[in-house]
Amino acid sequence: MKRILVFSICLFFISSVGCTDAKNLKGGQIEKKVEDLLSKMTLEEKIGQMNQISSSGNLEEMSRLIKKGEVGSILNEIDPVRVNALQRLAVEESRLGIPLLIARDVIHGFKTIFPIPLGQAASFNPQIVEDGARVAAKEASSVGIRWTFAPMIDISRDARWGRIAESCGEDTYLTSVMGAAMVKGFQGNSLNDPTSILACAKHFVGYGAVEGGRDYNSTHLTERQLRNDYLPPFEAATKQGAATFMSSFNDNDGVPSSANPFILKTVLRNEWGFDGFVVSDWASIKEMVNHGFCANDKESAMKAVNAGVDMEMVSYTYMNHLKELIKENKVTEKTIDDAVRNILRIKFRMGLFDNPYINGKAPSVMYSPENLAAAKAAATQSAILLKNDNTLPINSSVKTIAVVGPMADAPYEQMGTWAFDGEKAKTQTPLQSLKQLYGDKVQIIYEPALSYTRDKNTENISKAVNAAKKADIVLAFVGEEAILSGEAHCLADLHLLGAQSDLIKALAETGKPLVTVVMAGRPLTIGKEVEMSNSVLYSFHPGTMGGPAIADLLFGKSVPSGKTPVTFPKEVGQIPLYYNHNNTGRPATKKETLLDNIEVGAGQTSLGCTSFYMDAGFDPLFPFGYGLSYTTYKYNNLKLSATEFTPKGQIEVTFDLKNTGKYEGTEVAQLYVRDKVGSVTRPVKELKRFTRVTLKPGETKNISFMLPVEELAFWNIDMKKVVEPGDFTLWVGTNSQEGISADFKVVE
Repeated sequence: MKRILVFSICLFFISSVGCTDAKNLKGGQIEKKVEDLLSKMTLEEKIGQMNQISSSGNLEEMSRLIKKGEVGSILNEIDPVRVNALQRLAVEESRLGIPLLIARDVIHGFKTIFPIPLGQAASFNPQIVEDGARVAAKEASSVGIRWTFAPMIDISRDARWGRIAESCGEDTYLTSVMGAAMVKGFQGNSLNDPTSILACAKHFVGYGAVEGGRDYNSTHLTERQLRNDYLPPFEAATKQGAATFMSSFNDNDGVPSSANPFILKTVLRNEWGFDGFVVSDWASIKEMVNHGFCANDKESAMKAVNAGVDMEMVSYTYMNHLKELIKENKVTEKTIDDAVRNILRIKFRMGLFDNPYINGKAPSVMYSPENLAAAKAAATQSAILLKNDNTLPINSSVKTIAVVGPMADAPYEQMGTWAFDGEKAKTQTPLQSLKQLYGDKVQIIYEPALSYTRDKNTENISKAVNAAKKADIVLAFVGEEAILSGEAHCLADLHLLGAQSDLIKALAETGKPLVTVVMAGRPLTIGKEVEMSNSVLYSFHPGTMGGPAIADLLFGKSVPSGKTPVTFPKEVGQIPLYYNHNNTGRPATKKETLLDNIEVGAGQTSLGCTSFYMDAGFDPLFPFGYGLSYTTYKYNNLKLSATEFTPKGQIEVTFDLKNTGKYEGTEVAQLYVRDKVGSVTRPVKELKRFTRVTLKPGETKNISFMLPVEELAFWNIDMKKVVEPGDFTLWVGTNSQEGISADFKVVE
């Protein structure tokens, strides 16, 4: 029996790899350079550094502003020739020669597209996330992009919200770990490495809790909720050295984030010591007029800059009004100086002043074999097996396969949201990969039935049914087009759109083994489709290499290991639905009387007096952390290093994990804790550790987690972060609902 020690993926000890040399070793030199340059700048040039413009504007006007020193950053320029030309204007033709910062939304890949962030989170593998960001940084930086607007580390508990696709899901700990890994990947070992790009932690803060799952909407989070659930991923990003932050669109408790000094100054600057710069989201400063928080653009500029937003994205309120606001003593020049210091500091740390141009003659790094291999690994590890009655993996007795559905050969759609620069011609689809990799073993009959996922025309379903009748097994590829998730793509219903459910029903009625593969940007309410299918594989839009990854999983060359990073609801009406909720005074017992079991003319009883839905019960369709394998695992022999610990102590958790099946596989072992009694109510469970463990058939490994007791701290009734003494329960298991447990105490 082997023993593996799993070192802490600990928020308290995330290393600041991304800023070690420039920030720490040369910090004094950089600060001197910042002050020297700042002393030479006119007020107009200072405000210019706070101005980010879009390259889609008039080129002549853009060039004029750059020469005057009135542009600090350019958004969405990806032509390396134009990047060098614009940079030359700034460096050689402006008075002070301050280089531009070229920015682009490189969210889950530049050319080589990785799974959407929600998919990467399903891997429960921070190395996969770091590798994906590193590939994106190398590709994007090769054309002059040195700043991206990722990671998006909003805690996301509402699948109606389109931007859940960009998130790492519902859990604070998982999001913190994955967000930090993304920062590390983007920024590399040093910001002044030409292949590094600035990370931008967004959206600060609470944006994932928008009311009704509608984008840009309000949030109503208390300070305690912010501190316990929504702020920790951003603190982890700060500790990892994230160079920039982005203020979010939403107002929280009536205060838009772009004018909220509590989050931008009290928390970010004073408590966390952040010394990078804050950028607004696209026109979010100007939009505070729409919020009803500001009377006009001038007031918006005043409130945003005084709150701590250093750079404005595209809406020009700073350029148009800051100079006048200073004359009116509504904004101090010191406030402007501090903002510009933050921007210049990052530009110096990046080495932009020494190396502003890109080498246009360097060999292309796009779609390198190494990049494609990393993208395939990510797509493989992010796929989640939700159901399997031994239909998968496809065995040697299968000679003919029917491949159907609108997502079987949809290269553009499988890249998902925020894949501006990905190319569908380079994207490998499941149909292509099945033919290329396994076409010599099986006959493949392809009938899409539907042209796209929203297609309601059912006339071609009969062709798919005929194909199914000729096959030994049916692979149905359904889901969402890329446009159906992401920013401004929210849904009130989460069922399969178009006639996809009709297609699944018709295929199931053939009696042939049916494998449903879902490619989507969010969890969907697919309960009836799961019931009709023999096996279900869920792949959050898997990117460039989704095809070969899925093909290998279907044929057993790879074994599924992904886990749900967000709870799957049965019905939209259950939302928000997440595993780490607080308990109620009357928690559900799962013995309640459901709608179909209520007698006609029943008396006015309360049917159990617990917290549940009469039509959907209490449980989700699939819980957080859930995912099957082609093999099975057994957890046993859970031991804690003691039964009592002090707040400064450390808990060693050990247990045996055995592969009890016939395939080698990788299990994501998860550790959860519950604080049974607190000065404020505590969640029923909280994820505190996880690790991927690979086991051969019959193999057992002894796993060890180290958990500092201080990680049990929370913001208490007095709004202080403390570890409260008391009783705790700890679980290790395969998901948030299953596991073996042990109790312990924390004492004074």
